[in-house]
Amino acid sequence: MHLNDVRRDWTKLGAEDPLWAVLVEPGKRGGRWDVGEFLATGRTDVEETSGQLRQLGLPTRWERVLDFGCGVGRLSQALAPHADEVVGVDIAPTMLEAARRLNRSAENIRFVLNDAPDLSQFPDGHFDLVYSALVLQHLPRPAIDHYLAEFLRVLRPGGIAVVGLPTEPGRTARGIVWHLAPSRLISWAQCHLLNYPAPMKMTVVPHADMVRLMAAHDGEIVGQWRDLLYSEDWVCTRYAVRRAGRPRQEPLHD
Repeated sequence: MHLNDVRRDWTKLGAEDPLWAVLVEPGKRGGRWDVGEFLATGRTDVEETSGQLRQLGLPTRWERVLDFGCGVGRLSQALAPHADEVVGVDIAPTMLEAARRLNRSAENIRFVLNDAPDLSQFPDGHFDLVYSALVLQHLPRPAIDHYLAEFLRVLRPGGIAVVGLPTEPGRTARGIVWHLAPSRLISWAQCHLLNYPAPMKMTVVPHADMVRLMAAHDGEIVGQWRDLLYSEDWVCTRYAVRRAGRPRQEPLHD
């Protein structure tokens, strides 16, 4: 699997059923997600994360936020009230088109195509917060590692990356299949048996690997918690990672 495959698959998913592709829920396929209900799940995600950050003594109000893998803007819209500017990036133009169409928030969100294997369109230390949930798992492992390093690069010293990752398969029949079956067989089954518009690949990043990666790129894991139960087929962890270095003299307050 390469990024070209990811771009092709998610462009197709974004064209045919973007909300369901972002949140695969029973009964929501074929355009059956209610937009208001769908966007409310983003607010729940951000509220849960804000509570965790608050308990860690970290800010919940920011100047610039990067929503990596923004899809149709579910989390971008939820983050907008907490930031001066939110930049949502995605690899799929069709997802970004849907994000602009569904945007109900204030005018402090920009949706930007990022189909490069890095975040080179953004300078070092540009963001106070990088937020990524239900995204990295769909990328090949080398791309995950590289983007994680890029998250830390584009954060200001003392800035926080909030990252959700599956750290192991769940103890369900589907989780066991995902763990044991070849990825090509899973992709074939998704497209030919389940009639997905395109395959949704999954990549696990064990916790020990996450610890090593962050340490190698001047990142400190300052908090972790069990992620919201988006699926019982994966054990997912949400991390708060701080970029090393001295923060600005006058940090933002809640």
